[in-house]
Amino acid sequence: MANQLTFNVAVVGATGAVGQQMIQLLEKRNFPIKQLKLLASGRSAGKTVTFKGQEIVLEEATPDSFAGVDFALFSAGGSVSKELAHHAVRHGAVVIDNTSAFRMDPDVPLVVPEVNMDAALAHNGIIANPNCSTIQMVAALKPLYDRFGIDRIIVSTYQAVSGAGQSAINELLDQSRDILDGKEPQCNVLPVGKLPVHHQIAYNAIPQIDVFTDNGFTYEEMKMVNETKKIFGDDTVLVSATCVRIPVVYGHSESVYVELKQDYDLAEVKALLKNAPGIVLVDAPEEQQYPLATDATGKLEVFVGRVRRDLHHPRGLHMWIVSDNLLKGAAWNTVQIAEELIKARV
Repeated sequence: MANQLTFNVAVVGATGAVGQQMIQLLEKRNFPIKQLKLLASGRSAGKTVTFKGQEIVLEEATPDSFAGVDFALFSAGGSVSKELAHHAVRHGAVVIDNTSAFRMDPDVPLVVPEVNMDAALAHNGIIANPNCSTIQMVAALKPLYDRFGIDRIIVSTYQAVSGAGQSAINELLDQSRDILDGKEPQCNVLPVGKLPVHHQIAYNAIPQIDVFTDNGFTYEEMKMVNETKKIFGDDTVLVSATCVRIPVVYGHSESVYVELKQDYDLAEVKALLKNAPGIVLVDAPEEQQYPLATDATGKLEVFVGRVRRDLHHPRGLHMWIVSDNLLKGAAWNTVQIAEELIKARV
């Protein structure tokens, strides 16, 4: 990338957990920024955020906020993206959207840089970030898909409460304190705030993320099904998911069973994973070395371990996949796409 090339960047949803991570990544990675514009709701306008030692005043996000903006990184909820993303494109910005608003739009590429960055290069102004759980799974499965092909994926997720926002983090911490103090825990947020029934998350596991669809799977589970097919560009891959919220603050974990199209050598599988971009193989069970959410927190990579043959299916393979849901699952994937677009321009 040429040293003199700099860009005007807007972060929409700058006060949210993912927006804050985006800002930190832009600073840590020395993203070539000419001007940074931080956009949020009207109630946050006027507050300041420090970026590279300077105080930047938050502005209310409006249709006219994007004049002169080159990259608009959205993470303020699907309704905001639907309202404002096209205005950003109208002003000439490339939108990288972290919500579900455009993921399944056939005209919008759904991108994980390690998997299908080529799709991003054909964008029409908007690029979608996949669901956090989908991102880490397809990143780990990409080298196996390319080498052997995939018939079927069965995934069970163990998802951190940060995926449901700061209110869910607060509820986990509050409930934990209350239970330890012998008090009755208050349940107001999980599994879904807008639903009438809420369950305790502290010392518990809730097998519901998002609301249920008519087929008995939740929308979160169906996101993994449909997004995986779109990212791989392959509707023949059979995907089934069960998504569970657990009392962990950061880091999603997944148990993934995959049936490959071809016979495989386990040593080759591990070598492919070890050498894959963005993947860290942590697979020494004899030493009790395997991916942990606590180790993945704050890291940009996807961690894979517990790689082993299925006991019954000759082409079946099991693995354990862990990643920081706010970083690779959201903020880093967004910034990474922008970085790769810049590289492709030069």
